[in-house]
Amino acid sequence: MKKILMAILVMATISATAQDQNKGKRGDMKDLSPDQVASLQTKKMTLALDLNESQQAKVKTILTKDATARKAKMEERKASKDEGKKIMTSEEKYAKQNERLDYQIARKEEMKSILTADQFEKWEKMNHRKKMRGHGKDKGDKKGKSPSKQ
Repeated sequence: MKKILMAILVMATISATAQDQNKGKRGDMKDLSPDQVASLQTKKMTLALDLNESQQAKVKTILTKDATARKAKMEERKASKDEGKKIMTSEEKYAKQNERLDYQIARKEEMKSILTADQFEKWEKMNHRKKMRGHGKDKGDKKGKSPSKQ
């Protein structure tokens, strides 16, 4: 009986600890203003891509616009959730996906006009990694082998 009770206690502790660690990852950014978020993202991109000052200013403008739009969409989703609207029609889903893809194309063109060829290539790799994080990465890459060499 003591062993079972101890096992349950250990499992509860591990579960509570794991939940606490995941709380702060996204929650920290939602409390910041769009300008603060854009500033932090610009600094991260400057470190990763070695941006010059004019590039930093242009990128910050884009990121501020993005952060403002993201915050507005978040508030919109929160309001629709409070109203109880959960199910989207297929037309709404299509429109939303189409809008998102149009935005991604425009954003890519903007970044291409600001960054050098090397910086743009690196930026695309960064974005690809971010999109693929947690979405079924290639099994061969985990062991350092490419799938064609197996």
